[in-house]
Amino acid sequence: MSEKVESTGMELLKEIANVSGKGGLFRILKPSRAGVIVESLDEKREKTLIGPTARVSVLKDVSIFTEGEEESVPLEDVFTSIREAHGEQVELPVKTSSDKELIEFLNKILPDFDRSKVYVSDIKKIITWYNLLSKYLPELFIVSETAAEPATEEVKEEAEDTEKKSAKKAQSKA
Repeated sequence: MSEKVESTGMELLKEIANVSGKGGLFRILKPSRAGVIVESLDEKREKTLIGPTARVSVLKDVSIFTEGEEESVPLEDVFTSIREAHGEQVELPVKTSSDKELIEFLNKILPDFDRSKVYVSDIKKIITWYNLLSKYLPELFIVSETAAEPATEEVKEEAEDTEKKSAKKAQSKA
């Protein structure tokens, strides 16, 4: 049977980080003896050395708490849902939207999010991060389809061969 495996550029999330105390997102370039060298994810593309004591959160490791069977959902899945619902940009203004509007936004994207653990400030970060990634790393959201083995034609041929063998066995028994 042929399966199509969808892969996105989301594996790039392991190169993107949030640094506590600094606005925006950063691409991790390389570690150094004094910390890690990052590049801002904006027009400026400034390179900075982040010290070893800074709190750096790699987006690949971030997830959103839920109340379902799964305790959390990876951020990449949330981004994929946002992409399906809102396209390239979320038009909800983070700074001027009410808490109710922000909670309704996430409720549409992830209905079972844990309202006691996910704060409005987290929802603002999700929207801000999504818009930044969509603008500066659009390749993150490109979906490519690759055929998993075996190919459809091969499966059909194998099935036909099996049917012929079964028919011959049935005829020889009769």
